[in-house]
Amino acid sequence: MAEKKNILLRLDKELYASIAKWAADDLRSINGQLEFLLTEAVKRAGRQRTGPADDASPPPEQP
Repeated sequence: MAEKKNILLRLDKELYASIAKWAADDLRSINGQLEFLLTEAVKRAGRQRTGPADDASPPPEQP
């Protein structure tokens, strides 16, 4: 399993409540929901990393 990083994240109360409700609807923890949402956003933006070689490459150019 890949190593996971811990981060501190501050959220506004209303946003937290919305994410908590969404997580419950999807039968996920809040942390799992945030990781899912961030992963999907990264994929949609075409910014996902596929391996260690990607760490040295520059980010893709924006249109």
